Amino acid sequence: MKQLKLGIIGLSEGNGHPYSWSAIFNGFNKAVMKTCPFPVIYEYLSKQRFPKDAIAGAKVTHIWTQDLSISRHIAKASNIVNIVTDYQDMIGQVDAILLARDDSQNHLKMSRPFLQAGLPIYIDKPLATTIAEAKKMYSLEQYAGQIFTCSALAYAKELTLSPKKLDSFGPIHFVNAITPKYWETYAVHIIEPTLNLFKTKTKHIKSASTHKSKQITTTSIIWDSGLITNFSALGQSATPIKIEIYGQNKSEVLVFKDTFFAFKKALEEFIAIITKKKKPQKKEDVLHLISIIEQGL
Repeated sequence: MKQLKLGIIGLSEGNGHPYSWSAIFNGFNKAVMKTCPFPVIYEYLSKQRFPKDAIAGAKVTHIWTQDLSISRHIAKASNIVNIVTDYQDMIGQVDAILLARDDSQNHLKMSRPFLQAGLPIYIDKPLATTIAEAKKMYSLEQYAGQIFTCSALAYAKELTLSPKKLDSFGPIHFVNAITPKYWETYAVHIIEPTLNLFKTKTKHIKSASTHKSKQITTTSIIWDSGLITNFSALGQSATPIKIEIYGQNKSEVLVFKDTFFAFKKALEEFIAIITKKKKPQKKEDVLHLISIIEQGL
């Protein structure tokens, strides 16, 4: 099978994914990556063994950002050969697109030409913050599964439990999930892993309420199953991303730690879908997730 060519689009404020995602495919230049404005990226990349730990079968070959100097720096840091000055120029040059920006208000505009051209596209989290906006993007799909979107934390090993481990809690009635930063961009990091953990218990919302205080947003949901979930984005408060599970037999706090592992697994999932090794994600699951994000706005 030929090596896939990927185009990557950046850069939104506070989001270093064009550096990290590209490096996970391409490897990286240590000297240049040290000057990346997101020090944590060099920190976790330097702990890996490249090229052994790179994703096989694909390379990021093209990049666009809104600033040519930023594009050049990412290209040098993450071994990207081609820089384009118009992201639409990637059409016909690449096999798939990584829309590595979390400013969801720009996702529809930026994804439109690629969706219309039939290119598979991984759209960074969240796809949208409203159901209406998400449906506009899905309406542009040329085939089912053309869009892939997720929080990479949905693939974090720390936030995943086996059925046996979940059973060991006994009946679970309360889950409290917390993230730093802001609801619009970071709530997805706690909502998606929680929905994955409790798929059968989070299908239908009985009632929901949202409370805001300064930088903090908390959305509480009572599900038809009886489970209660609290999702809180704490703004600039110092906290790890964590999910607290309270069962009849015991409680446990799941704390996210391994960014590289989660990012790599999410990107591998996208490649597996493109190459038909895995089925596309279900649009209904994404819309369900977005309905909770919208509740918290």
